Amino acid sequence: MLGSIWQYVYTSFLRYWLKWLVRQATGTCELQRICSGCKPGATRTARAEYSLQSSKNKVLRGALETSKDGLEKCVDQIMKEKNIKPQKDPLFKGSLHVCLLQITGYSSLYSSVEDLRKEVFSSDNPEHEAMLLKLWDLLMPTVELESRVTKQWGDIGFQGDDPKTDFRGMGLLGLINLVFFSENYSAEARQVLSHANHPKLGYSYAIVGINLTEMAYSLLKSGALKPHFYNSVQGAPELRDFHQLYCYLAYEFDRFWVAEEPESIMHFNQYRERFHSLVRARLQEPDVSLALTVASR
Repeated sequence: MLGSIWQYVYTSFLRYWLKWLVRQATGTCELQRICSGCKPGATRTARAEYSLQSSKNKVLRGALETSKDGLEKCVDQIMKEKNIKPQKDPLFKGSLHVCLLQITGYSSLYSSVEDLRKEVFSSDNPEHEAMLLKLWDLLMPTVELESRVTKQWGDIGFQGDDPKTDFRGMGLLGLINLVFFSENYSAEARQVLSHANHPKLGYSYAIVGINLTEMAYSLLKSGALKPHFYNSVQGAPELRDFHQLYCYLAYEFDRFWVAEEPESIMHFNQYRERFHSLVRARLQEPDVSLALTVASR
């Protein structure tokens, strides 16, 4: 209760006057101090984002919803509003522009990921079908698929004879992530598949992969992935960056699963939550970057 009262008093009254006093003392606004005092990355961009969100100025708050094409003009407007002279602070404009690219790019990335998640896999769509067959060829290059509907799909971890039913939760996003990992990290994907087919420690490769897509999606939606993207992408994160994050999760989950040696697949949810907690803990680190340590093809 007291914490909520203090937060209200601070954000509504004290923060404004503290900012005013510091500006009088330093001759710089809060955004200038953030951009000059923090190195590029999550700390600087997150602090800039909070400053813009908390501002009473409509121009500053509106910057968070600006399109990529309008960012340069938006930065100029902010500099005008805060009376920031380029001659006195020549690095400010570029620094704030990068922060806004990352902030607005994250929102744009979420929209793109959400569109793929909502796109239903359709057997009538030739592109969808080609992608599914490509997944088989990437993971099982020496084994010919007998037919489109076959029990062979179980060899790469699908539940039934027709994989289309397994994409209901994550839509096309789940398939795209599986293909991206298999295409860009072929040796690693096949290694993970071999672990998944282990007689004792095995798990359903494709189903777990779709489950990890859901984990990546939920982390993105909650904003938990902001530190990772703000540190690893010096600009607007794109779909490829999200797929790369999935590759990290797929590879690291396999390492985690093998190291833990679960008694059976029946304990999957328990170990999945433990892995999820480890990832969220890593995302609390200021310099976090969840990059796969092997080189992509």
